[in-house]
Amino acid sequence: MQKIRRKPKLNDSLNNITEGVLWKQMLLYFFPILLGTFFQQLYNTVDAVIVGNFVGTQALAAVGGGTGTVINLLVGFFVGLSSGATVIIAQFYGAGKQKETSDAVHTSIALAIYGGLLLTVVGLAISRFSLRLLGTPQEIVNDSLTYMRIYFAGTVFSLIYNIGSGVLRAVGDSKRPLYFLIVCSLTNLVLDLVFVLFFRLGVMGVALATILSQAVSAVLVLVTLMRSEASFKLYWRRIRLHFHLLNRIVTIGLPAGLQSVMYSVSNLIIQASVNSFGTNTMAAWTAYSKLDGLFWMIMGAFGVTVTTFVGQNFGARKYDRMKQSVRTGLWMAFGSSIAASALVLLLGRYALSLFTHDADVIPIGMQIVRTIIPFYFTYVCIELLSGAMRGTGESFIPMLMTCFGICVMRVVWIFVVVPRFNTISVVAASYPITWAVTSVMFIIYYLSGRWLKKHVPKEDLELIK
Repeated sequence: MQKIRRKPKLNDSLNNITEGVLWKQMLLYFFPILLGTFFQQLYNTVDAVIVGNFVGTQALAAVGGGTGTVINLLVGFFVGLSSGATVIIAQFYGAGKQKETSDAVHTSIALAIYGGLLLTVVGLAISRFSLRLLGTPQEIVNDSLTYMRIYFAGTVFSLIYNIGSGVLRAVGDSKRPLYFLIVCSLTNLVLDLVFVLFFRLGVMGVALATILSQAVSAVLVLVTLMRSEASFKLYWRRIRLHFHLLNRIVTIGLPAGLQSVMYSVSNLIIQASVNSFGTNTMAAWTAYSKLDGLFWMIMGAFGVTVTTFVGQNFGARKYDRMKQSVRTGLWMAFGSSIAASALVLLLGRYALSLFTHDADVIPIGMQIVRTIIPFYFTYVCIELLSGAMRGTGESFIPMLMTCFGICVMRVVWIFVVVPRFNTISVVAASYPITWAVTSVMFIIYYLSGRWLKKHVPKEDLELIK
């Protein structure tokens, strides 16, 4: 009797992206990402809840505010850069190119290691200067500096997890990254309680808990890739930079990395404006940003879903299915954004009270909530249409539109409008206004079809008309 060979265990987690009922396949892929992002947000939120309730308002401002924005600027650049790896892996895997898939995986992990080490050096070097540049209140400078230095010391773990989980998602596995983040979140929660409540380490304890939990997730993703029997199996001896693939990764990912930097720079300028209102407003902004995470979890999950479905179907030359995945994703995302807005508006005051009981902070937080959250829907097209274009390798024009429509306009708003109407609500209004303008630009460019014609092989141009 012929022996029946079972598929490799990891393949049980793969989602069939190029076949099947599209909306069902998208939801099967989407929900593990959403839940994974929830747990990623959870361990950041747990930090804020524990610090805000057991250490104080100043500590809450120290772990959020400008500290978080500077970290997001540097880490976001490398994560954006590595998104190029996710795109080409999805295309290679969808096209059935096994060697190219393997080479791209090993180049991606090498990029994570080298990038993480470089980020540690840069982050440690600029921490104090960046806090001074942001006008961070003197009473929280030391705590902010402690948090940043410990966090940057462990950024290699963050990049390995982010890039490694991006590899898994590119081939259709959105479940394993979820499992890793559940473990990571529980680890972070336990370590937060131990370091803050038992050892009384305050902000230092929160930072140590964060990087140790990230180390756990990095080990889990590496072990999973090493145990795979598919084309994306990881071999330590093969980890190196294949420069022809690195060039493609950078070509696609660099605009995304620069876009992330521009986002962060504009947010740094906004943060400096927020800081001018004092510690209470900084704490309110930090608490709001944690509450705001619900929406960004949903949009980020839809963005990754659309990018992966477009990338694999583009590689498989299934252009109709590729376009249909964008339309389906948009409908789902618009419905979700409206539901998220209603939920946060309804429960906003109660949610803010999780982070602080300060009677002066919560009303400020509610001002911010009422200014931004009703307009979440204006961001949907930016996330999903840019993700769709990136899935085909088109990233430069989306970067330009985002940088001008969001980043430049936001900076102009802060320097021109805010000085004349100097309230936190006017600062917050920069978000929905710039989202709406940028969304219109993305819709026009997407409907033109030029983004797709640039990357489709000449012999397939008739198929996309």
